Amino acid sequence: MRIVSWNVNGIRAALKKDFVTSLETLATDVLCLQETKAQCDQVSEALIDVSGYYLYTHSALKKGYSGTAILSRKEPLAVRYGLGIAEHDQEGRVIAAEYEDFYLVTVYTPNSGSELKRLGYRQQWDAEFLKYLKALEQSKPVLVCGDLNVAHTAIDLARPKPNYNKSAGYMQEEIDGLNNLITAGFVDTYRHVKPDEIKYSWWSYRAGARKNNVGWRIDYFLTSPSLLPNVQDAEIHNDIHGSDHCPVSVDLKI
Repeated sequence: MRIVSWNVNGIRAALKKDFVTSLETLATDVLCLQETKAQCDQVSEALIDVSGYYLYTHSALKKGYSGTAILSRKEPLAVRYGLGIAEHDQEGRVIAAEYEDFYLVTVYTPNSGSELKRLGYRQQWDAEFLKYLKALEQSKPVLVCGDLNVAHTAIDLARPKPNYNKSAGYMQEEIDGLNNLITAGFVDTYRHVKPDEIKYSWWSYRAGARKNNVGWRIDYFLTSPSLLPNVQDAEIHNDIHGSDHCPVSVDLKI
């Protein structure tokens, strides 16, 4: 079973950039999208020609902002939207699909912003999101994927020193949020499979960052320990374009 996560930076924009061809290349059983930047009906309309998948969408109240979606070849047992906290659920950032053996959660973590105005909110989000995952984990293992908007360690971004505690995505408070997930037992699948490999999943549109591979690894698959033996591979597909992010994946033996 292959599961792919991709921040598409606008589903309608992505469809103009070989999204369908990329989807065929990825040959995925489940595709989790972040930053769809569209209302639920607009996502459905945009993906009308993509066949063979059940589609689940969660949009923000603010139009053209945030949003998540799951496309699944197999119909989940159940699907949940949001954390169940009104303050956090207005931006369409979380969908959880229940399968027989695990929960799959896709998340678009709030960005602290260029001036770090949402850093405090981001810390609240991280704490509540961890509680949410641990509550799910009481009944089944959890596989969580998405744009977590943080580079974990220095190996995960091209220029760690000038960005540390200065740039959104590499503030210690954000790193602590991811550390808390890992301390709670969740395993970074890519680092588990490829502990020393340097690959990035996001590049700024500025100054030829992608061409020069000045990137960040901020897109992840994290898994409950009990599901880890099922992880056969983890990959970052940095040869696939169409967004400022590239897709990331895991292959599971289920």
